[in-house]
Amino acid sequence: MVDIHGACDDRFAAVKATFQDNFTERGDVGACVAVTYQGEYVVDLWGGHRDEARSLPWEENTIVNVYSSTKTMAAISALLLADHGEINFYEPVKTYWPEFAQNGKDKIEVRHLMSHSAGLSGMDEPMRGEDVYDWDRMVEALARQAPWWEPGTASGYHALTQGHLIGEVVRRVTGQSIGNFFRTELAEPLDADFHIGTGAEHNHRIGELIPPVTGPAGTAEENSIAARTFANPAVDALASRTDGWRQAEIPAANGHGNARSLVRVQSLVANGGSVFGKRLISEEGCKAIFDEQSNSLDLVLGVPIRFGMGYGLTSELMPMGPNEHICYWGGWGGSSIVVDQDAKLCVSYVMNKMEADLLGDQRGFKLLQAAYESIA
Repeated sequence: MVDIHGACDDRFAAVKATFQDNFTERGDVGACVAVTYQGEYVVDLWGGHRDEARSLPWEENTIVNVYSSTKTMAAISALLLADHGEINFYEPVKTYWPEFAQNGKDKIEVRHLMSHSAGLSGMDEPMRGEDVYDWDRMVEALARQAPWWEPGTASGYHALTQGHLIGEVVRRVTGQSIGNFFRTELAEPLDADFHIGTGAEHNHRIGELIPPVTGPAGTAEENSIAARTFANPAVDALASRTDGWRQAEIPAANGHGNARSLVRVQSLVANGGSVFGKRLISEEGCKAIFDEQSNSLDLVLGVPIRFGMGYGLTSELMPMGPNEHICYWGGWGGSSIVVDQDAKLCVSYVMNKMEADLLGDQRGFKLLQAAYESIA
């Protein structure tokens, strides 16, 4: 038995029991889970070890790279700017970033970046190693590139590129990097321990990710859009242990936090833009997430995904809960964040033992089920 630490409201005892089961039955090494309900924390638990050798305990303030769960932080940054009238999702990207209009991209709108439907899921110009950490190199190459399919006609998961695309719009509008904008406008006001670009002063408490057996491309057919997406830029899970990866701003993939901090920010969405005594976004601004942009078989993931503005949306084929207004996303390896505006529920799971899945796995889903059982 792994010792479980933290706090859990009695009503949510099923979540704690499921979290324990993740260690005994589903192979967790170190992990945390957090739940807010109607704007208050009802679960904040952690346990296990933060390193592969199992010599260091996972502690209250342990943080790890959550991979694509970071995308929800980039999305909420853009939603905040849209709510303040500084970005219009239906405007062409070139309105804010003129150089982007090269190679037939003049009609791509910001909403296409938010919904993975811009046709830029991977890159043509070869990117190796630390090239991915070079913001200007990445965004200049994306500005030069032609789309891989007609923008707006289908989604194709922009696994690494989405963060740079949204982030450059944010930079052009605010004059700040998206990591800095997120920190000053969201993380600091909410006292959330989440970082896009993580300083070396945090290294001592960063958990060590344990890579999965297979990479994110899985069995993608050679030269398919999926294979090309994951081949360039390629991501090595072991890079997460390096200072270069940690300190770069990769807003689609290298956010560092834990379940508590993911929930702390995304509870804004669950509660209509006001939480923990702070109103940062209007209720209408939060509802903008549910402006459906695509609903089809994703060209990269190969599964049916319904995308709204920056988040996946619950659907008949990918049901995330019993209510209509549920948005979500997950990270390579297993991290996940689910937001239910109808129930005012927010659930996150973060771990260091990675599985091959790109959108979460049974560990997070079982915890989500237990949370819903607790409020039924």
